[in-house]
Amino acid sequence: MARADAFAVQSGVPGRELMERAGRAVAVAAMQRHARRPVLVLCGPGNNGGDGFVAARHLRAAGWPVRLVLFGQRESLRGDAAWAAGTWQGAIDAWSSARLDDAPLVVDAIFGAGLSRPLDGEIAAAIDLVTDRRLPVVAVDVPTGLHGDTGEIMGRAFEAEATVSFFRAKPGHYSVEGLRRCGRLSIVDIGVPAQAVAAIDPRAWLNAPALWTHLLRRNDIADHKYARGHLTILAGAHATGAARLAALAGRRIGAGLVTIASLRATLAVFQAAEPGNLVAEADDGAMFAHLLADERRNALLIGPGSGVVDRTRDAVLAALAARRQVVLDADAITVFAADPALLFRSISGPTLLTPHEGEFRRLFPDLGGMSDKLGRVRRAAARSGATILLKGPDTVIATPDGRAIVNTHASPALATAGSGDVLAGLIGGLLAQGLTPFAAAAAAAWLHGECAHLFGRPGLIAEDLPALLPHALQSLSSFN
Repeated sequence: MARADAFAVQSGVPGRELMERAGRAVAVAAMQRHARRPVLVLCGPGNNGGDGFVAARHLRAAGWPVRLVLFGQRESLRGDAAWAAGTWQGAIDAWSSARLDDAPLVVDAIFGAGLSRPLDGEIAAAIDLVTDRRLPVVAVDVPTGLHGDTGEIMGRAFEAEATVSFFRAKPGHYSVEGLRRCGRLSIVDIGVPAQAVAAIDPRAWLNAPALWTHLLRRNDIADHKYARGHLTILAGAHATGAARLAALAGRRIGAGLVTIASLRATLAVFQAAEPGNLVAEADDGAMFAHLLADERRNALLIGPGSGVVDRTRDAVLAALAARRQVVLDADAITVFAADPALLFRSISGPTLLTPHEGEFRRLFPDLGGMSDKLGRVRRAAARSGATILLKGPDTVIATPDGRAIVNTHASPALATAGSGDVLAGLIGGLLAQGLTPFAAAAAAAWLHGECAHLFGRPGLIAEDLPALLPHALQSLSSFN
């Protein structure tokens, strides 16, 4: 954003004009959400505070009773922030808890996305008191205390009902804490030229169908099942439902064929299950490798219910050696916990790892404690040579070259056993149809969430998700 602001100024847009538009947008957001009431604008010593001075002026001009607190000295303000303070004709108060006695609407313009130190002193006390009294907060840029890059809480942070940010969102907005604390997020155009995006060349995106829907196969009268790819899934001895869920999801998303590679002891289980699934025997890694002699098996999924056993490890190594499209989930990740380097050395083709937080820490123990989820997934992808999808309400997908997508199109209802198996099957089915791991992961994550949103009521279980997929795919027509 610093580069975007600089680009705007170099393009002839004065910084004061950007600040004027930003502050006005904040005032409009406050007035749209509330009837006229007392307002307390809390300003910091930088440009975020400057936005607050402008917002206070517009609120007062609209007839709202406004008081303004500055954390710092007016004489210390510089640049556009000093100009904005000069346009405010009201009093500038010091902080006191008494400022909250009339239960005001709070406009948080203390610190923006660039905060880099934990909060303390009067600012921390103000945040705690506003939070304790449950006063409504409209935040400028990010709620003060939320790190704009990492989503880390810098000691404490406001819980806003609405956040107004500018030009483009920040990664912190879509972190777990950002999703909890930003409330309704509005991204406002304040006059930064659109060409700034190309100049900055961003490497991170918020997941949306516009990124990948053009890659999904359309109806082709000449299509046949082999043209749509063949997904092969390694099943284990006990959690047989995991492979079945993944297989059903792979077929629903459009893979032409799906084979479950089963132990001899469980062949009957899979043969008696969904009739559209193919079943093949693979008692060990060598038998699984033999299946790969058929080059039409162009996508491989290992992990859902496969077991943390030698057979799983050997199958993974065979799959990677074959250089097919490979998804490694669950047990296929954990089985390398004692020797992640072996896994990383073996990755030479298009590979996707889909860990949850615990599995991620097993492969990348030194990265697990980093608060910057986007940063640690990027580092893990670069280290491993694989695309990585780290699950969560703020799912991050990153490639070894640093491109990343954040997916927040999800629902707490997905926190149910088997949901991850469905996600893995969706990805495998898309890989079978020719999508890259990056695109397949992004599309599957969004569609997975869309299924949960379409269910729209309590009681979702993993078995419901594949049946909802046709409706989720139909919803993509509005994005074409």
